[in-house]
Amino acid sequence: MRIATWNVERLKHRKYLDKILSAIEDAKADILVLTESDERINPKYRYGFHTPRLHDAPFDYHMPGRYKDYTVSDFYNPTENRVSIYTNYPCVKEYETYDKYTSLCVELETQAGNLLVYGTIIGILGNRDDSFKQDLLLQAKDYERLSKVGNICICGDFNCSFIDNYYFTNFGRYTLSTSFAHNNISLLTGNQPECIDHIAASKKFVGDSKVNVFEWNLDKSLSDHKGVVAEICF
Repeated sequence: MRIATWNVERLKHRKYLDKILSAIEDAKADILVLTESDERINPKYRYGFHTPRLHDAPFDYHMPGRYKDYTVSDFYNPTENRVSIYTNYPCVKEYETYDKYTSLCVELETQAGNLLVYGTIIGILGNRDDSFKQDLLLQAKDYERLSKVGNICICGDFNCSFIDNYYFTNFGRYTLSTSFAHNNISLLTGNQPECIDHIAASKKFVGDSKVNVFEWNLDKSLSDHKGVVAEICF
């Protein structure tokens, strides 16, 4: 099983849409989580699940905050949404998250058993903004609640690297590591350098399977984030 995530930078490089779609196709993911996504990105999967379009959010929506350049017409567009999950696995159920505009959770029926996939951005204004801490703490409550339902996979933009000084806060690392340990979740991509987009999955689901990790968009020409794949070899 190949699980992938990629922050496509609000389709800032939309003139390269064909290349972006090609890179997504080359990842050959069974489960794909795109963050800072856009409706114009439409990969070939049977099912797609999306947070609501930001264009439809009430004006007073403030948690964890609107983008600072939200009203800049050259950058903001009405087709963007924060998180999308694509897969060929059927969905058994959708679960509520604390912020429907920033994260979503679907339970998928896979060949390895049912898996709750929680796609998210932690701190949409980055990890230096005050909203990052509140966002992370509230999301951690989601992780604990949903991990009691069944096996879970948390994917997306964590705004935190784990093995280098690339981009992190001590609070972010500690809170995520503590949450994952408490809920018996393994951070499959934690050893990737200069990586803030991650895939974490229940230890029970992964078992003793070998996990291979791959990256793409290493030159960051299609987005300011690398894409990452965790291949679980059941």
